[in-house]
Parts: sequence; structure tokens; C-alpha cells
Amino acid sequence: MLADWWLGFQPYVGGFVAASFVVLALSVCSIAVSWASGLVVALTKRSSVRLVRYVSAFYVWFIRGTPALVQIFIVYFGLPQIGLRMSPFVAGVVALGLNGGAYIAEIVRSGLLAIPKGQMESAQALGMSRAHMMRRIILPQVFRVILPPITNEAITMVKNTSLLSTITVVELTLYSQTIISTTFRPFEFYIATALIYLALTTIISQAALGLERRYAQ
Repeated sequence: MLADWWLGFQPYVGGFVAASFVVLALSVCSIAVSWASGLVVALTKRSSVRLVRYVSAFYVWFIRGTPALVQIFIVYFGLPQIGLRMSPFVAGVVALGLNGGAYIAEIVRSGLLAIPKGQMESAQALGMSRAHMMRRIILPQVFRVILPPITNEAITMVKNTSLLSTITVVELTLYSQTIISTTFRPFEFYIATALIYLALTTIISQAALGLERRYAQ
């Protein structure tokens, strides 16, 4: 029975490999955007300028309060109405990156609150600029504190790439649906898709555990 399953699955292995690389590319780019935007928003929420704080707070409130799928549709279908056209891949990266950025911002903010104020005061007393203090003293400690939750966000990002099948990005989910529409074998191919996602998220989890052990030492 397993041999029969493999004979039926074998012609599609190359397509699954290609779709997996699309998922990896989407995940890496989206995670990079989310970490960059999340760090910026977390820092601007502590700004002394009230307008900047309000804009950052609105961004977090809106993103966390609306579905990721709707945000993807706004970026891909809505923005072209105001002249901002993007390919499905780029639109997916932007939408997922901004979505994850709101959650990363809150994670970073909680990490910053966990750092004793005395360290910041000591750094300022030594004459360090705010940027130098954040880069050399605060952010390395914050990263150690927030590593578990940002790992969860990275895993969520990988799984959320499946939503991009709705805007014609040929990743694992859409590729599976295409095969199923011709083979009428949803169980086998959806299980294969789930196992590939499981492998990708397990790799992220294990890499994060390795980093946690390294920082614990």
C-alpha cells in the first residue's frame, strides 16, 4: 500500500520541493520585515513625541484587532486602488511582515520593561548616547528575554504563509489544492503538506532551543 502511495506521490515531489522553497523565502522575508517594523514600533511607543506614540499605538491596535487574511486582501486588492501595485509575493511579504510586526512590537516592549531602569541610568551616567546604550547594553538583554515568544511568532509566520494561497502565491497550500483538483486525493496530499510545515516549524523550534542553551551558559 505504501508503495502504491509513493508511486502516486512521486511525480509531484519536485513541485513540493519548489513550493517549500517558496514558503521558506516568504517566511524569511516576512520575519525580517516583522522584526524590523516591530523593533521600530516598540521604540517609537516610548517616544517623547505624543503624535509618534499615538501612530504606533494605532498601528498595533489595528493590526492585532483585524484578521490577517483581511490585511492581506487590503494590501493586495485594496492598495492598487490608490496606485500601489505589488506582485503577489511582495504583497504577501508586506502584509505578513506588518501583521507580525505588531505582535513583535508588544513582545519587544515587554522585554524592555523587564530590563531594570538602573542599567539605563548607569549607561547614561557613563556618557553613552541612547542609540549606543540600546545597541550595546539593552537590546542584547532584551533578545535573551524575548527569544521564546519571538520563536512562537516565527512559527506562526511560517504557518500563515498558507493564507497567501488566496492571492495566487504558489506555496505549499495552493500547490496541494492544484494537485487535489485533478487527482481527487485530498487526504494524502493535505497530510504531505502538513508534514512539510511540521518539519519547517520543528527546525525553527530546535534552532531556538539551541540559542536558548547558548544564552543560558
